[in-house]
Amino acid sequence: MKTITTRYGSIEGLEREGYALFLGVPYAKPPVGALRWHRPLPPEPWEGVREAKAFPNRSMQEIHEDPFYDKEFYDEAAYQTPVSEDSLYLNIWTPAKSTGEKLPVAFWIHGGAFMGGFGHEKEFDGAAYCRRGVILVTVNYRLGPWGFLAHPLLSAEAGAEGGPAVSGNYGILDQIAALRWVRENIGAFGGDPENITVFGQSAGGMSVQTLLTSPLTRGMIAHAVLQSCVGLSYDHDLRSAEELGERFARNAGADSLEELRSLTPEQVFAAAGPIIMAGFPKMELPYTPIMDGWVLTEGYDRAMNEGGTHPIPTIVGSTLNDIATQREAVARGERGKVYAGSLAWAEAEKRHGRPVWLYDFRRQLPGDEAGAFHSSELWYMFGTLDRCWRPMTEGDRMLSEQMLDYWTNFMKTGDPNGEGLPRWEAFRSQKDGMVFDL
Repeated sequence: MKTITTRYGSIEGLEREGYALFLGVPYAKPPVGALRWHRPLPPEPWEGVREAKAFPNRSMQEIHEDPFYDKEFYDEAAYQTPVSEDSLYLNIWTPAKSTGEKLPVAFWIHGGAFMGGFGHEKEFDGAAYCRRGVILVTVNYRLGPWGFLAHPLLSAEAGAEGGPAVSGNYGILDQIAALRWVRENIGAFGGDPENITVFGQSAGGMSVQTLLTSPLTRGMIAHAVLQSCVGLSYDHDLRSAEELGERFARNAGADSLEELRSLTPEQVFAAAGPIIMAGFPKMELPYTPIMDGWVLTEGYDRAMNEGGTHPIPTIVGSTLNDIATQREAVARGERGKVYAGSLAWAEAEKRHGRPVWLYDFRRQLPGDEAGAFHSSELWYMFGTLDRCWRPMTEGDRMLSEQMLDYWTNFMKTGDPNGEGLPRWEAFRSQKDGMVFDL
């Protein structure tokens, strides 16, 4: 299916062997001008056939040098599209030959500390999912101050427009808007809107946790995978977020919404910089989901422990050398808060009578001494080892195939197990976790 008709207009994508690819599909109006720091609005319909053959802009983010991750994921210019406020687009890989096939849908949310990243990073690809009969969707959402700035003036404006008088959480609202777009349109791509698995890693996984905690997404998600994220979240209330917003406005010398929205990107980054840097020593991120009483009505830990999250099957896990878990600590038997958070999620879900599967990714990646670092599993569960600089082995390829089978089985049925795979027991105790290693 090279040409698809959505509710907003027709799009033409790219045909590949066994699947079709649609890139840069708009799911919301560009959040520019008066729509900067505004809840996402549906895209404008268009006439004719729109080409969907190129990756979209990346969301606004400062580009910092990081020798390790730049070499790992960000070294190819073909994926480094322009950075722009006009970035609310998604990408779709579908193996369907016709509408009405009702294939399962995988909805991927990228990581990047809510300050960087994008939905078409080179490690993400849907070809391996399509070979297994699953549609992959990846999305961009607003980041940093563009996606999570709260301010009393913005809250008052939202209330005056007839909505809840809250601000911030624009990045999460973008994700919800994209999810709603998928539910409304994925049938035309051969997908099943009632069988959507939301999955993400790091800040993307924390986004998944947010969506599973939000009342706004009830009934929209069938299954979820949380990768290297539980234990990173902390409760960030609206009042404290608005105080940070007032500090941002003072840094920028802006006294009104008009002045805030007229700031150049460079001025926005300059005003946010001191606020971001102040959080680094404590590993706190100022621009993250906000407990605003609307998108989030309660804190993560309380929702998890009291059964306030969505009652659906989940997979949760982390890597051996995850965030702030050094090799020396692992040698001493210390696994850090991300592993502890994953275990706590599994224990809470079991206590609430919900099916949950725990994993532990331990493969020490070849090529250097980084080990099973934070985000190392992405190459494997997207099947993109051939894009990686590392000297991957046949064992790595077999591990990738196994993880892809588990992930896509789960997306189809809510259970990762299937023919030809070692049995992955649903969580009852810590010994039930699946170890991914050679």
